[in-house]
Formats: sequence, structure tokens, C-alpha cells
Amino acid sequence: MAPRFDRIVVLGGGSAGWMTATAIATGLRGRSSVEVVESEEIGIIGVGEATFPSIREYNRLVGIDEREFLRATNGTYKLGIQFCDWLARGRDYFHTFGHFGNLSGSQTLWGQHRRVGLTEPLGLQCVPTVMAMNGRFALPDEKDPQFKYAYHFDAVQYAAFLRKLAIERGARHTTGRIVDVVRRADGGVAALVLADGRRIEGDLFIDCSGFGSLLLGRTLDEPFVDFSHWLPVDSAWACPCERSGEALTPYTRATALEGGWAWRIPLQSRTGHGHVFSSRFIDAERAREQLLAQLDGPPVAEPRLLRFTTGHRRRFWVHNVVAVGLSSGFLEPLESTSIYLIQDGIGRLMTLLTGGRPLVDADREDFNEGVARRFARIRDFIVLHYCLTRRRDSALWRHVASMELPETLAFKLDAWRRHGMLHQADEEGFDATSWLAVLAGMDHWPERDDPVYAEVPYERAVRALQSRRHGIAAMVERLPAHHRTLQHVVG
Repeated sequence: MAPRFDRIVVLGGGSAGWMTATAIATGLRGRSSVEVVESEEIGIIGVGEATFPSIREYNRLVGIDEREFLRATNGTYKLGIQFCDWLARGRDYFHTFGHFGNLSGSQTLWGQHRRVGLTEPLGLQCVPTVMAMNGRFALPDEKDPQFKYAYHFDAVQYAAFLRKLAIERGARHTTGRIVDVVRRADGGVAALVLADGRRIEGDLFIDCSGFGSLLLGRTLDEPFVDFSHWLPVDSAWACPCERSGEALTPYTRATALEGGWAWRIPLQSRTGHGHVFSSRFIDAERAREQLLAQLDGPPVAEPRLLRFTTGHRRRFWVHNVVAVGLSSGFLEPLESTSIYLIQDGIGRLMTLLTGGRPLVDADREDFNEGVARRFARIRDFIVLHYCLTRRRDSALWRHVASMELPETLAFKLDAWRRHGMLHQADEEGFDATSWLAVLAGMDHWPERDDPVYAEVPYERAVRALQSRRHGIAAMVERLPAHHRTLQHVVG
């Protein structure tokens, strides 16, 4: 008989826990109870978050007004990520949430750009890249969007905002120290036992307990699939600082350093900084010094050290336990996918819970296989940023430039080098345009041009590229600065 999930228990607050609880309280509308159990032992990572455009869809589905969201979370707009010093020192590029257009047929603008020998960045043919480079931002026309956008926000404030919303919609909030997990006869979880003797029973448990993975990892002992062979970073220093006089940039910055990379995330009242690094290639104290050197204002807190292993649990739904967020796995935040992976897990779960039919074992299998493929696809995209580097000035960069790649990534790169084909598989986290942005930014191109590009006369191709570039530049020049748009929205 298919299981019933009348009582759903979410272990852990933070972004993962309260995003899950808000989605359940909103989507099930009282058909199942939802209770969030927060424990001081679990804690909240709580660094500033940079996100992926999908966050807007989550907010829309649970009925969050953008103005209220930005006010409550100290949020700003994000058009993409500026990558500094990844290809070589002094070489920058943007990965933005737009497209590069075409001249005739799909995906040919980049081919003509290469064919006519333009030395300017391909990004000048992309609206949000030019907006970001000039510090401009205006909301896109929803009827004919030229680009997508995401946000930067304070993760602790976002969790508090969602907690209020979830409780208003019927979620219960329980705090206490967990001292025991009671198992069922079939191996699943029956209840959480708190230090004061309370027993929190449930039919379905959502593990949002962070890196500790209290239920899926520690209780059910689900094995971990380690990605550190390809993604050797395992630590991060995080430190916010005061806002400086620098313009409120509508993008995240990721700067490659000796043993890793540093992030910069601009919020309304402060700037989030961090240094993700590999303890195998750099000492933690030296990494801390390098982080402090990146700050563009006085620190407002002491740097905090986080330790992690990149990878994921082999399965994500075992018995009646589903892991969402860090308890399911972690990929370094280079492409701002942490919230995206939370949302992806919630979306898959809600599809099953609201599907109107009993769940069977095959549903759990599909869930597990789909999430695993999603992790693998995003892993490949992150590894792409490392493996194409021309840097050889430190041990980390020599390692990533020579390491054996995942077969799925090696195949994609071979298809691109040989044929200029941006191969896409199922469960991709990033579309072909995103892959093109990184490949172009890392100056990695096919070995030969597609002969069809020559069907467009040379002079016509040059005129079309110049016309598009000038048109984009003129349009962006008329747009307001990012901080002006933000002031208008939040009041």
C-alpha cells in the first residue's frame, strides 16, 4: 500500500528548511500538517547568498512580492557573475543570464564573431553583460524578455522572512535539542526525541540539517559520493564588510586566487566576501589573509571558517526521509547553485506530493536518479571553469589544468572542439548559452568553423555584429543605474 504523508516534519530551519516548509504549507493547503524542528546544534550557515534566476519562480509560486522580498532580505539585483583572473591574470569575463542572438539560424552569432576575427569580447553582443559592465539595471519587459535576473540577499533574513510566511500559512515551529531518532521497523524514521522529552512524530521527514545530514547521513548511513577529485576546494572563509563608495554592482564577482577563489556579493547595506580554497594547496591562515586583502570596506564581523566536501549522498530519498539542501550534498558556490539545488529538490518533491496519485517505489527511484544527474551536470559546469585555465602559477591551477575530467564533461568538450556543438543532456542546470558564455570567456573555441557560416557574406556579418553591438550599447546607456532602480522598487 502506498504511504500516506499526513504529518510532514522538516528538520532544520535556514533557507532550506523554511523554503521547504513554505512550499508545503502553500502547495498542500492543509492536506498535510508541516512542522519545522529547529535545533541550536544544527545552526545556520547564513552567509550572503547569490542566486540563480530560478529563485524568482520559487518566489512567484509561493506568492512572494518582489518589493517585500527585497526590503526584508537586504536584497539587490543580479545579472550574472564576473570572473576575474580565471583564464589568466588580468583576464576577465562575464557569465550573464541573457543570450547572444543569432544572424541566421540558431547559435551562429558566436560563429560569425569568430569568423570575422573580432577581438572584442563576445559579451558585448549580450544585453545583460553590457548592463552589468556599466552598472545599469532595469526590469525586463515580461512580454518580450531580453534577459533573466536573480538576486543577492541575506540568507538569515530570507529564512526569517519565509518562517513568518510559513507559520501564517499553518506551519508549526518547534525548537529544541535533538537527543534521539526513533526508527521504524522498516528502517525509516518514526520520531525525533527532544532533550525535554517531547516526541515529534511524522510520516515523512525532510532532512534540512545542513552538512551534518542528521537523518539521511548520520541516522540512515546513506553513503556519500565524493566529487573532490574534480573539485578539490574544501574550505571557505566568510566575512561581511561595510559598504564602500564603490557602485552597487548588479553582479557577483569571483576572483581566482592562489589556492581557490574569492567571492564578492553586494547587498544594500553591506558587502559579503568570502574565500573558497583547497586546504591541500594553501594554508588556512594564508587564505584568511588573502580574504582580508579582498575586502572593499571595514569588516563587520570576524572571518568565519567553513569546512565541507563536494559531492552528494548516493540517494536523496530513502524510506520516509528526503534530504534537501546541504544535507543532500554540496557543490562549491562558484555558480550560485546552492539555493537552486534546494529549489530543485523541493520542486520534485512537491510534484509528487501534489500529483493526485499514490506514490510507489519507482517515484523514489526517479527522484533519486534525477537529483543525482542534476548534481553531476552542475559539477561538470563548475569543473569547466577550472579545467580550461592557462594559469600555471600555483599548485592548484597546475592540478586542475591537468586532471582527468568526468567522462560526461570530456565528451561535451570533445563535441565542442571538433564540431562546435554545445551538447545538452537531461537534467542540465545550465543551458547552452551559459556554456557558451564560459567557453568564450575562457577563449576556448572549436578547431574549425562550420562551413555554413561562410554562406553569410563577410561584409554583411561584420555590419550585423557592429549594428547589434552599437544598438545594445545605446539601449544600455539610457537605462538607470542599478542603485536607482533598486531605490525605486524598495522605496
